[in-house]
Amino acid sequence: MSESSYAKDVVVIGGGPAGYTAAIYAVRSGNSALLIEGLQPGGQLTTTTDIENYPGFADPISGPELMAAMREQAVRIGTEMVTDLVESVDLSERPFRVKLGSGEIRAKTLVIATGAQAKWLGMESEQKFRGQGVSACATCDGFFYRDRRVAVIGGGDTAAEEALYLTNHASEVLLVHRRDELRASQVMAQRVLDNGKITPKWNRVLDEVLGDDTGVTGMRLRDVQTGETEDLKLDGIFVAIGHKPTTEFLGGQLELDAAGYIVTAPDSTRTSVEGVYAAGDVQDSVYRQAVTAAGTGAMAGIEASRLLDEQK
Repeated sequence: MSESSYAKDVVVIGGGPAGYTAAIYAVRSGNSALLIEGLQPGGQLTTTTDIENYPGFADPISGPELMAAMREQAVRIGTEMVTDLVESVDLSERPFRVKLGSGEIRAKTLVIATGAQAKWLGMESEQKFRGQGVSACATCDGFFYRDRRVAVIGGGDTAAEEALYLTNHASEVLLVHRRDELRASQVMAQRVLDNGKITPKWNRVLDEVLGDDTGVTGMRLRDVQTGETEDLKLDGIFVAIGHKPTTEFLGGQLELDAAGYIVTAPDSTRTSVEGVYAAGDVQDSVYRQAVTAAGTGAMAGIEASRLLDEQK
């Protein structure tokens, strides 16, 4: 038996909206699909409470519920699921080799949908209130803070973008930065400084998230020059110090951009290696939404299936 005869047509790495959707489209195209979920099926959305911006749900749906429904759909139409971690891949020849903790899988085509993890400050109080007033996504959660006071932690383009977006909802946005000027691009920084709803808190760092059983009630800031602290009342804190794409297991075999995201061809999910596709937050540093991840997942499933059809 040849290696290609027992290889799966499409192997998807990642169990979020991009991965599940890629598998659904691959199977619907008549291919065998295996999805490696990792140890946290559903990805980052499993830590999200109410989702109000995913089309098709008139009432809010929780992240775990949405991911469970996507997974169930993928399984129902024939996707094989594996709960394991990918240790490494060999993309030097097809079928590709995917090494797991429990063995090895061969793949005629591969879809990388491993996402990107938000960078956190690593504070105990930050962890305690994540999902209860502490967030890393203004586009996801900003709506819940209409006419409320919030803070953004960070000074780069990510923080500037989050702060500007939040002015569409919040009554005031405090921008906390450890320096006395933003690291963001000049255009973004000027937009922040010109916005009357944004109040910079220069030379400050978040010392502690304050809250109770209802969630975040405030924050304690520390002046990096004097060491003095001050407590401020607010309703939400957005940590905006960047994201880290999950690409370590690739071992440098795919082209990445300067920030570590997988580079894909324009209007495509094709990567620098034929037969390998990337979908969702691992290749998207701009939108990072469940609906856009699902969209690129559909693209990857379709493109992988078309390649298989062409090469049969």
